[in-house]
Amino acid sequence: MKTDKKWEKGGYLLRSACEGDAESYFEQNYNPLDPEAARLTGCKASFTQEEVVSFFREAVHAEDRYFFLLISPDGRIIGESVINEIDWKLRCGNFRIGIFQETERGKGIGTWITEVTRDFAFEDLKLHRLELDVFSFNPRAERAYLKAGFKREGVLRDAVLDGDRYADDILMALLEDEWKALKGRTD
Repeated sequence: MKTDKKWEKGGYLLRSACEGDAESYFEQNYNPLDPEAARLTGCKASFTQEEVVSFFREAVHAEDRYFFLLISPDGRIIGESVINEIDWKLRCGNFRIGIFQETERGKGIGTWITEVTRDFAFEDLKLHRLELDVFSFNPRAERAYLKAGFKREGVLRDAVLDGDRYADDILMALLEDEWKALKGRTD
């Protein structure tokens, strides 16, 4: 059974998503979706309310996913942090974040939610491996991931489009022992 989690820093709150957040999540972030958020995360430019709300409700209950919302000091949902595609036998999962509001990017919030979610993955979920991918045209995100201990594992060259130009998809991961060393843990 999933437990509700929450973390706070500087007036920002990262907390477990719940089904009742679905409509606000859509209204505050996808109506319309910031074009730069779509570009940096590789998603399509627009979604219907039904697409977002139904996906959100399924995601909250999925057994292979932990879904956290980033709340601004004024109470708006401005982003998310997700561990998904969890393989419980291999003890590995995929990680992604998104900060939907342009005014909230570049403040160090992404680094903070990356570190909090990373720690949750290894402490609470007991994962062995946490992986992600980041596009080469998003160096700010790559720096945040490197700062959080993720290591580059490979590059899928010219694997995505940034407008009409090809860009790389950078594969990164952090292993349990690396996380323990980062945290100074010996257990």
